[in-house]
Amino acid sequence: MTVTQRIEALREVMKREHLAAFIFPSTDPHQGEYVPDHWKGREFISGFNGSAGTAVVTLNSAALWTDSRYFIAAEEQLKGTEYQLMKLKMPGTPTIAEWIGQECGAGAEVAVDGMVNSASFVKELIAELRQQGGITLRTNLDPLAQIWTSRPPVPENPVEIYPLKYAGESCSDKISRIRKALREKHADGMLMSALDDIAWTLNLRGTDVHCNPVFVSYLLISSKDVTLYINKVKLTPEVEAYLKAEGIAVAPYEDVTKGLKDYFEYNILLDPNEVNYTLYKQVSREIIEAESPVKRMKTVKNATEIAGFKSAMLKDGIAMVKFLCWLQKELHAPVGERSGMGPVSLTEISVDQKLTSLRAEQPDFRDISFDTIAGYQTHGAIVHYEATPETDIPLKPEGFLLLDSGAQYLDGTTDITRTIALGPLTEEQKKVYTLVLKGHIQIELCKFPSGSSGTQIDILARKDMWREGLNYLHGTGHGVGTYLNVHEGPHQFRMEWKPAPLVAGMTITDEPGIYLEGKFGVRIENTLLITPYKETEFGQFLQFESLTLCPIDKTPIVKEMLLQEEIDWLNEYHQQVFDILSPHLDDEEKAWLREACAAI
Repeated sequence: MTVTQRIEALREVMKREHLAAFIFPSTDPHQGEYVPDHWKGREFISGFNGSAGTAVVTLNSAALWTDSRYFIAAEEQLKGTEYQLMKLKMPGTPTIAEWIGQECGAGAEVAVDGMVNSASFVKELIAELRQQGGITLRTNLDPLAQIWTSRPPVPENPVEIYPLKYAGESCSDKISRIRKALREKHADGMLMSALDDIAWTLNLRGTDVHCNPVFVSYLLISSKDVTLYINKVKLTPEVEAYLKAEGIAVAPYEDVTKGLKDYFEYNILLDPNEVNYTLYKQVSREIIEAESPVKRMKTVKNATEIAGFKSAMLKDGIAMVKFLCWLQKELHAPVGERSGMGPVSLTEISVDQKLTSLRAEQPDFRDISFDTIAGYQTHGAIVHYEATPETDIPLKPEGFLLLDSGAQYLDGTTDITRTIALGPLTEEQKKVYTLVLKGHIQIELCKFPSGSSGTQIDILARKDMWREGLNYLHGTGHGVGTYLNVHEGPHQFRMEWKPAPLVAGMTITDEPGIYLEGKFGVRIENTLLITPYKETEFGQFLQFESLTLCPIDKTPIVKEMLLQEEIDWLNEYHQQVFDILSPHLDDEEKAWLREACAAI
């Protein structure tokens, strides 16, 4: 079925149900950023495959809302369909409720699937639609069950135990900490819905979501009991024995509704941004609406997890240096003499495959941590570009390659971006690159009071760009999981107000960028660890430690634009990279690294 045919089939369902519009989010019943194929309903109905977006179909029109990371990609993917692109946070863009009000008129009835929309989103939408002339919202319909004939099944992949030597804290100890946090909120229990929170709590991992080692389930914790709701076919005898030893009961995945109805405690904590609306409405006890305490526990890494991150970064750095050394050599070799490539050109896809193969040679490699972004020249300006056979282009010995990639190792998750000069650059490219580098280094150099918000620090990455009238609309940094999701929150660097405090032990990326549509893009990213700096009469101060080990390309730098402190940081960072990585490389790679890390 084409997108047009899918919309036509949907509208037949809507007519039978007397609906004026249906809303498709990008999420699943667990509000995940990345979801199993079974729940990619928004992609099915629109053809847009970005990780964030909302599609709305009325009887006569259709629109899709997404953020700045996907403006260019969404415009391309929506071509030939009736979808209108709605650019979030841009002047003149209506909200979903406002647009539905304009398109459908007062008194209309619209619908969502309450199982894949959070309680907070649905409650807010109900209020907003009411203001649009009394539009009402149904939450009990999944039209995809009727029109998506080739819908992938819910994954049944096996779950595996995550060893204590990597986790650093037992499942029982984590549950004890969670119960203590619940008591502090005067809560008797909670429903855990976020898949990475469940995996972290139970010291289990899975393969149900592409690049994210999680498994589809719910976890219900009361003052005395813990129940894992999961398809039991996913549990090996070893995992069943482990759960039994930890005192965790197991029930079928679909029985979570019954579990909530039978919940016997006085009250229950539900995170309205995490628990879907349908399950939220099943609860008859008093609901304490609050953020899940697990989110912040998970973000503060213990000593074992920190050691694991450093081990993973070492392996990733070795793979990256091998790749960069190979790329430079291959790019300037005659096509027929390229090692392992045969008589073909270097392309975005082929360099992605090469880098993945080098990572796969490292011990404890399990997967990539997200689909690699290898954007050459104009493609580098597409923030979340992913090469396909249709868009793949050859690399030439000129301009920029933006390479954003990462890996899942048993001991840690990596995320790194390097913008690589493949040959001659324009003065504009050099200036933009140096501005991005300055922003990156200023974050690295920052010292700040414990508990500061990432919003307070974000300005450091942008201040020099702003003086030039340049900016980027995505966040500057996000948390990173321990062999878990590459995006972990709630802390982050972002222009918008995000009050989550930064504390020692957190990991967070530093990835400013500038993207000039139709020209090129630049992004430079390291993963950082927040560590103690000093304590004074004004309290505890923190700093950042670079975990990522890989040279930053010096070729595009306009040295005169850098402050001395920025030059010093870059030289010290490169010395550290060389000292740590060089013992693990062959002579040719070591020689390349020595030059790449030479002082500027």
